This record gives sequence, C-alpha cells and structure tokens, in this order.
Amino acid sequence: MEIRIGIANTGRELAFSSSETAEDVRTAVAKALDGGASHVPFSDEKGNTYIVPTAGLAYVEIGTEEQRRVGFVG
Repeated sequence: MEIRIGIANTGRELAFSSSETAEDVRTAVAKALDGGASHVPFSDEKGNTYIVPTAGLAYVEIGTEEQRRVGFVG
C-alpha cells in the first residue's frame, strides 16, 4: 500500500510503499497524535524506517490495499 506524508514547511512529501495494513497505519498515527508522542515511525517494504516528528505532520495519505492487476484492461 502506498503512504504519502506531507511535512509542514516543506515543499516535498515523503512517499513509500508499506506492507502494513491501512488500519495499522491509521491506528499508529492516531495513537501518536492523541498520546502526545514526539514522533511516529513508519516502515517500508524494503525494511527502511522513517521517523517523522508529529509536530511537523501536515497530512498522512493512506492508499488502498488493492492488489495490482496484471494484464490489459478491456
């Protein structure tokens, strides 16, 4: 699933693919924001970890968990 994170006062966004479910990502972000955590960690499919400060979060866009189709669309 594709995750895009907008960071305040930055012209670019952080985009990566994750093997986590949409619900897991939503829960982790909500828990970090509600609990007053200073950061929220994310992991991508390659094993990289991104630590994003919660004070700088502008938005978190969580893509769909739909499998990619193979072949031609008619």
